[in-house]
Amino acid sequence: MSSQDAQAFNWHYNEIADRDLQIRGRTFFFIIVLFSVILLVTLLFLYSRWICRYRGQLPTTSDFGPSPPQGLDPASIKKLPVILHQTTSGSNCALEEIECCICLGEFKDGDKLKVLPGCDHSFHSECVDKWLVNQSSCPLCRASLKPDSCSFQRSLFPEPPIRINIQF
Repeated sequence: MSSQDAQAFNWHYNEIADRDLQIRGRTFFFIIVLFSVILLVTLLFLYSRWICRYRGQLPTTSDFGPSPPQGLDPASIKKLPVILHQTTSGSNCALEEIECCICLGEFKDGDKLKVLPGCDHSFHSECVDKWLVNQSSCPLCRASLKPDSCSFQRSLFPEPPIRINIQF
């Protein structure tokens, strides 16, 4: 490229001088009004979030209504079988649960344990009762314990076995 083809780009500062930029009359008024509206809307939004957060009414993204209780009703919790823990001294001790996974306390002889239907996991009665008020699943394996599930009803009220005699 030759030096003749390249032309220098000259800025014309005198055309865009700062002293010529003036905001007068209506333009200044509209800028102030626009800034005030944006500021007011932002402050109202932040205030409403603050009020909702401290009142516990901040909606979740999944639903905007009051959330239904997630736990089991007290009658269903009361129907769960309660056993007394006894230490066994046999070869199957390794398979036996030795601690409550909710409170991490060891099972002692005579502790009242609740056995959850379906998964047969054992927990201290008081610990699992507190858990089941808020959650409807096993704390260990998350198996559902909802009363409307068929497996829960079958495990609480097992049907007698049907005997069929087959003759040849």
